Amino acid sequence: MKKNALIFYKREIEKSSGKQPYVRSAYFKKEKVFFNYFWPHIFQKPPKERFKRLKYFKAAVELAKNSRNRPASKENPNKRGEILHRFAGLTRDKEVFFIQIKEDKKSKKKYFMSCFPPE
Repeated sequence: MKKNALIFYKREIEKSSGKQPYVRSAYFKKEKVFFNYFWPHIFQKPPKERFKRLKYFKAAVELAKNSRNRPASKENPNKRGEILHRFAGLTRDKEVFFIQIKEDKKSKKKYFMSCFPPE
């Protein structure tokens, strides 16, 4: 699963976006959503948890790009200058999953943080 996710990331995202990989989000009016924090975050997880999360990666990227639905948004309790946006999605197999996008209040930059199944 990790291999498929990395291949998709390199071929579809890195290749099309240049130096700093990003996708444009429909919900955020085609603003860029960067992947700076995703890979370090995912590699901190134990292998079993990483596998669970990477299973949703391709669907998560599509959700980040195409969703126009309002996410559940809240201020980051650990860092006042950030807003966390949580989108819910469905895979082709009708499995529910979530993605989290962090927004820096000052710079207005968005970062794809994680994708995960419901707990």
